[in-house]
Amino acid sequence: MNKKQQIKSILAAINKEWQKHWLWYLIGGLALCVILFVYSFRAVMPFPTLPQIVSDATKEPEVVFRHPLTGEKSASEIVRPRVFGVMVENSADAWPISGVEDAFLVIEAPVEANIPRLEAFYFDGQPAVEKIGPVRSARPYYLDWAQELDAIYAHCGGSPEALNLIASGDILDLNEFWNSQYFWRSPGRFAPHNVYTSTELLNLVLANREETSKIDYGLWNFKDDSPAENPSNADLIIEDGFAYKTEWRYDATVNNYTRWQNGNEVKSEDGDSILANNVAVVYTPISILDSIGRREVETVGEGEALVFQDGRKITAVWEKKSADERLRFYAEDGKEIIWNAGVTWIEVVSTTTIK
Repeated sequence: MNKKQQIKSILAAINKEWQKHWLWYLIGGLALCVILFVYSFRAVMPFPTLPQIVSDATKEPEVVFRHPLTGEKSASEIVRPRVFGVMVENSADAWPISGVEDAFLVIEAPVEANIPRLEAFYFDGQPAVEKIGPVRSARPYYLDWAQELDAIYAHCGGSPEALNLIASGDILDLNEFWNSQYFWRSPGRFAPHNVYTSTELLNLVLANREETSKIDYGLWNFKDDSPAENPSNADLIIEDGFAYKTEWRYDATVNNYTRWQNGNEVKSEDGDSILANNVAVVYTPISILDSIGRREVETVGEGEALVFQDGRKITAVWEKKSADERLRFYAEDGKEIIWNAGVTWIEVVSTTTIK
C-alpha cells in the first residue's frame, strides 16, 4: 500500500469513529467551552463568596460578665468593689426607715426583746443613696457578716462584746462616736433614732483613708430569673423569733418579693416599697447573753435554711466556715444555691424558744 492509500485508510477510520461517537465528542467540546468561559469570566468579575454556616455546636459561647455582688450583667469585668455594712434600726420608733430599699444585701437578726436590727450592705460605685438609717449600735454577730465581705462597718456605739471585738483590729470600723463627719443627726427625730449616713459620706471614707486591707471576699454565683409556671408555697411568713410579724409576699407578675410587717406593706421614708429577688432564712441557735437581754447568735457552722426565689421554696443548708468566710447555701442535692441577680435578704431566726 502506497502513502496515498495509507492516508485515505486513516481518514476513513476517523470518519467511521466520528460517526459512531459524534454525540459524545460534541458534548465534551461544549463542556470544555463552558469551563473556559467560566474561568475567563471569574478573572474579570469573581463570584461572591457565600457566608460560612456555623452550627450552634461549634459557636463560641458568649462571654457574660456579672457584677460580683449583685449579679447584674455587665459589658466588661468588674473588680470587687469595697463594701459598706451599715447597722440600721428596725424598731417601731424608727419607722419609716431609710435607704435599705437600695441595699444589695440585707441581713436581719434579733437584738434585745427580739426587736430585729438590719445590716444593710452597699458598695463603692453604686447609685447614690442619700439617706441611710437610723444608724444604731453594733452587736458581735453582725461583725461576722461584715467581715466576710471585707466591709467598712458603720455603726453608732455598740455592746461591750462588739466593741471589744472591734478593738481587736480585725474589723474596718466606722463608729459615729469617733467619726461624726461621716454621719448626721436629724432634727426631725429624737435620739437615739436620729443618726443617718449616705453613700456619699461612706465613699468619703475611702477618699480619706489609706487602703491597707486586700479586698478578696468570696463571691456567690448568679443566674437569670427562671420563674415557676405554678408557684407553690411562694410566700414567707415569720411569726416567731421577731417582735413583729414579718412577711415576704411573692409577685409573679415581676418575679420578686415585697416586704410586709404586722400586716402592712413596708415603705421607706421616700415611699418606696422594699423588694427582694431572693429571700433566705437561716435557722441557728440564739440565746440570751446578759441581764439586759442581748443575744448570742451562732454565725459560724452550719444549719437548716430555706431559700425563696422564682416563686419556689427551696429546702437548704447554710454554711459559714469562719468569721471571714462567706455565708453560703446548699440545696438538698449538695449543690450551692445560684442566686437571681439583684437584691437578697437573709432572715436569721432562732431554733430555740427565747423571749
